[in-house]
Amino acid sequence: MKSKFLEIFYPYCIERLEDGRYVILNRNYKPLGVMTSERIDYGPYAVSLKITPSVASKISWKGDADITRIYLYQSRHTVCESYEWKAYTERLKVLSSRVVEGKTDLEEAMLGEEIATPQIPT
Repeated sequence: MKSKFLEIFYPYCIERLEDGRYVILNRNYKPLGVMTSERIDYGPYAVSLKITPSVASKISWKGDADITRIYLYQSRHTVCESYEWKAYTERLKVLSSRVVEGKTDLEEAMLGEEIATPQIPT
């Protein structure tokens, strides 16, 4: 499977799950950084974000206040086109100001309850 870097690592949409958490998806509707054609369970990648209709309308490419699925750019355009890139980066600024609470299920599974503190030689 081949994809452009942007399609894998840049946010395309944000989807709200039934439990109220959100997953940030790439252009292929996979969590950021995931490159597969197989179906993915979004749960382990979900994070707690506070997204109000007001925030949703600021990060949606079309100004939509719907908080269930928010598209950051139009699928028919390449976000790298100069006129779209400026607007996209402005939406990312708004998104980047959101506070993420807790860890994803994936982080919990990988890190466990205790994280070892690195020892610095003296």
